[in-house]
Amino acid sequence: MYKMDKSNIAWRTLGAAVVGLIFVTSALAQQPGRIRGQIEKIDGAVLLVKTREGTTLNVKLADDVRILALVKASLADIKPDSFIGVAGMPQPDGSIQAFSIHILLPAQRGVVPDRHGPWDARPGSTMTNAYVQSAVAAKDGEMLTVKYKDGEKKIVVTPQTVIAAAAPSAKEDLKAAAQVIIFAWDKQSDGSVLAKLMYVGRDVAPAM
Repeated sequence: MYKMDKSNIAWRTLGAAVVGLIFVTSALAQQPGRIRGQIEKIDGAVLLVKTREGTTLNVKLADDVRILALVKASLADIKPDSFIGVAGMPQPDGSIQAFSIHILLPAQRGVVPDRHGPWDARPGSTMTNAYVQSAVAAKDGEMLTVKYKDGEKKIVVTPQTVIAAAAPSAKEDLKAAAQVIIFAWDKQSDGSVLAKLMYVGRDVAPAM
């Protein structure tokens, strides 16, 4: 008889989280955007989050909330064919200057759409989910060539670019002072929000 060990359970849990990412686009089309901020305190399944705009918000965790962590990474962790998400600012020459790169999990390949489009981290910013084709040294860092379904982009990586890697997570990562970004949520009648999908910074603040 097959016996499921803890690693199998972890990956099945992660698989459910990854599948949830497929629905982010349609969910966000009906919402004003993602919620970014810091956990101030926790009361059971309710987080008090101070948003980056300076307001406080009660965030309730859905029973089936999907949580992924972000852990600190470096340029050396980005390899040819790595699947990455790049938040950055378009440049006059058509390249993107990255202020955030997150290395997606192998299980997210083919699930998270590879594409380029507007992003709400900063005014005028974009998000590019793509596969790394090549890397060359640049004047102030590195230049990555990435390819997605409908095209390719040159990505400028500078010393200021925050690089992180996605990792399996759990509710235990949600603690006071942790930085979070909530991707999918529903507004509640009492003014709180119900979080359905989120990233939490384990040892790096989400910059995307």
